[in-house]
Amino acid sequence: MKYAEVILPLPLYSTFTYKVPDTMADSLSIGFRVLVPFGRKKFYTGIVEMLHNRQPEGYEVKEIISVLDSNSILRHPQLKFWQWISEYYLCSLGEVYKAAVPAGMKVESETYVSANPDFIDSDHSMKERETVIYDLLSTRDKLTPADIAKATGYKNVEAIVASMIEKEAIFISEKIVDNYRPKTEIFVKLNAEKGDNEKVGQFFEAVKSAKKQEAALLAYLDLSKWMQRGEAAEVSREALKERSEASNTILKAMSDKGIFTLYKKEINRFASNSSSQKELTQLSDIQQKALNEITESFKTHGVTLLHGVTSSGKTEIYTYLIDRVLKAGRQVLYLVPEIALTTQLTQRLQRIFGDRLLIYHSKFSDNERVDIWKRLLQDGEPAVIIGVRSSVFLPFSQLGLVIVDEEHETSYKQFDPAPRYNARNAAIVLASMHGAKTLLGSATPSIETYFNATTGKFGLVKLLQRHEGIQMPEVTIIDTLKARKKREMRGAFSTALIDECAEAIKRDEQAIIFQNRRGFAPIVRCKECAWTPKCENCDVTLTYHKRLNELSCHYCGHSMPLPDFCPACRQPTLEIIGYGTERIEDTVEKELFPGVKIARMDLDTTRSKSSYEKIIDSFSNRRTQILIGTQMVTKGLDFEGVSVVGIINADNVINFPDFRSNERAFNMMEQVAGRAGRKHRQGKVLIQTTMPDHPIIKYVVDHDYEGYYAYELEQRQRTNYPPFSRIINIYLKHRDDNTLTEMSVRFSNMLRQIFGKRVLGPESPLIARIQQLYIRQIMLKMETTASMSAVKQILRNVYEQSLSDARMKSVIVYYDVDPM
Repeated sequence: MKYAEVILPLPLYSTFTYKVPDTMADSLSIGFRVLVPFGRKKFYTGIVEMLHNRQPEGYEVKEIISVLDSNSILRHPQLKFWQWISEYYLCSLGEVYKAAVPAGMKVESETYVSANPDFIDSDHSMKERETVIYDLLSTRDKLTPADIAKATGYKNVEAIVASMIEKEAIFISEKIVDNYRPKTEIFVKLNAEKGDNEKVGQFFEAVKSAKKQEAALLAYLDLSKWMQRGEAAEVSREALKERSEASNTILKAMSDKGIFTLYKKEINRFASNSSSQKELTQLSDIQQKALNEITESFKTHGVTLLHGVTSSGKTEIYTYLIDRVLKAGRQVLYLVPEIALTTQLTQRLQRIFGDRLLIYHSKFSDNERVDIWKRLLQDGEPAVIIGVRSSVFLPFSQLGLVIVDEEHETSYKQFDPAPRYNARNAAIVLASMHGAKTLLGSATPSIETYFNATTGKFGLVKLLQRHEGIQMPEVTIIDTLKARKKREMRGAFSTALIDECAEAIKRDEQAIIFQNRRGFAPIVRCKECAWTPKCENCDVTLTYHKRLNELSCHYCGHSMPLPDFCPACRQPTLEIIGYGTERIEDTVEKELFPGVKIARMDLDTTRSKSSYEKIIDSFSNRRTQILIGTQMVTKGLDFEGVSVVGIINADNVINFPDFRSNERAFNMMEQVAGRAGRKHRQGKVLIQTTMPDHPIIKYVVDHDYEGYYAYELEQRQRTNYPPFSRIINIYLKHRDDNTLTEMSVRFSNMLRQIFGKRVLGPESPLIARIQQLYIRQIMLKMETTASMSAVKQILRNVYEQSLSDARMKSVIVYYDVDPM
């Protein structure tokens, strides 16, 4: 008997053994998807990790239900890469699988609930909510718990359903759900063999009195290359309609006459088509020198850092490297931190690489992501894939180069759910497994990356002049405390910033306003009693969104209408305090620059797949003159018309209780400053702050990355933070604060017995409760040489020992390695 070790998309620290039926023994291999039973009535799509003949002992082994593939959906070394992610980031292999493979490729069972028609509540044990649900189910065939929650508005429906199952008031059943829907297209076929001109002549005779049908027949012969040598090309109905201006009715009539056959065919949404390559942009002498240095560095280093200032032309260098790798018959992964960047880069790279360019990001539907996955599996042709962090999980076959643009960006870090990986670090490991090279690019490299580059672990190439002689922008600091005393502030804007924006607009140039806080205002408060609305699920105040006229929590999504009266003192004295991007937009549009075209780019305005593209396209083509945004506008976007950048409140990014706050502040301000500047005019950046003497501000003014790096490295070495140590944050969550306090102290003490002074905490994080769960944080400061596999095993053992206290079983524990 053959057995399979199967990975399930669950947070469980092992694979599961299943029998391989004799009928599947010859058709099953590693990397195949299989449908397997799990638990009492659940079904999941698992992936075969191993095949063997060892019969497990001590439990009954279930059989695989079906094999879903005729070929593996994984390529070497994907499973090895998954295992590295699991080991390094202290999570299960199932969690990696769940994150890596598109949902459309994971068939799962879904619980359906139906009423028991023979149930009689003879002892009147049914509660009011149970009765409501039973009555609802009596009028429907089957509903999922989610459907019931939506129809009734009840929370915790699963618990109510469980109670009703015990009373035998309802039945449950499982339905296998396949979320993937292939894209299909209707094609047209001529009912004649190629070369059968007599039959074609008969068809022309049949349509000679119907001019539109005759036009459709002629168009088909042209599109299918009927008169040329070789097989006839397939012709889609849409292509034929466009060429002949025939309607569906006309084609149906021709089908009824026996001229055409219409058939449906599954197609790949991202099918490859040949495309002629455009010429690469000529490099400047400085760019060519940097390209030569990168080539030399790759001979001795697997990873090279390109430290290039903003607008130095790093992208042009990337295109030459990509072109070289594609000509060698290999693939390129081009990682960017934000979907906004894929939008802008796509247009530039498509002009050069045509249909060899693929895009992959989270705004795509499951179906679109499945089709990209399948295309990479099926053809393995040279291609460049541009995408965000999840792109590292795609099935590459001939990976030759990985480019990580804006490598310092925190967006490369996955926060929730697991695996909490950093795509930059994961991409370096992925490239090494493929024997590929990695190029990291940034104007403001992360401290760890620059440390590795200056100590010889990575190669280092510098590009410290802007392209075509553009000057670095002039940075002006505005002390908002002094400006308010002099009455030089209008709301959140200094008069200096207003004047510079006005001058730019007069010159037909553009401005960017940066405020790293979305919504209209962060605080609503009663003038009379100081009441502020807080989230009922999290320890945060609610943010006011004016256009929705609601107060919203940015952590759990809870919302409520803005009350007309203070709920505490019943007075109409609520005031709006502070500025988010929505309020900045409102102020600019109505008070400062009425009539000027304005766009806003934040999470609220970029929820759809096309929203990024519309905003960026409009600003790039000068249809909007002022762009207001959060950190999205700092991430490598290229707008040649921008001459003024305003940072509304630098204090927001500096004053954060975290060892990376200086790094984030410098990077964010230097990056957004880099959006300013034109060929014939030096750009201007105005930074508004109450702390003009802060050292980070000084380094931004001087565009002095080296000075900032030396300052920050000294701080990190003194406090033993990365790159001199490795940080692992351990989070514990529970609904009861007292229980969590006891359990977190006990858990940290158990860790101290092994790790000693490397353990810090537990302590409450800045936001101590999210989604009704209280949080404690324990920090491990490990040596950089420590084995993560060994650390994972120790943490696992400590956790299992902690379960001797039954209360620990209800505590959620997870790990964040290399937190950002």
